[in-house]
Amino acid sequence: MPRYRSSKKAGGCSHLKAPIPQAFSCIDQNRDGIICKADLRETYSQLGKVSVPEEELDAMLQEGKGPINFTVFLTLFGEKLNGTDPEEAILSAFRMFDPSGKGVVNKDEFKQLLLTQADKFSPAEVEQMFALTPMDLAGNIDYKSLCYIITHGDEKEE
Repeated sequence: MPRYRSSKKAGGCSHLKAPIPQAFSCIDQNRDGIICKADLRETYSQLGKVSVPEEELDAMLQEGKGPINFTVFLTLFGEKLNGTDPEEAILSAFRMFDPSGKGVVNKDEFKQLLLTQADKFSPAEVEQMFALTPMDLAGNIDYKSLCYIITHGDEKEE
């Protein structure tokens, strides 16, 4: 699964440079080159989180200390990733889809997001990923185990 191979090279995040412009363009919903509150609200909405408090959006925008263009976004992104554990970053992303905090996400809902949002997966890529994805008895994705596989490989510890 090439999309989930993490770079273990010393020196940081060079493997993330290509996705950063894509991330910026996904968030900059109105395509004006500046991330504003409406852009953030729409991005959250597309991710299924429709009631984001105004204070939370304002706090995000204030981190830029002015208009958030691509250069500011890149700087903020770098600051957030500097010293960040890739496993924790992935877990944080999955937690957005797990409001109950049970450690699982609905397979069908997650599949729909993979097929329709941002860097869209093909149906074959989704099936390939799900073939290695730990599921509970109800068919939900155990994202903590999946995160371990993404960051450490799928070898089982003895």
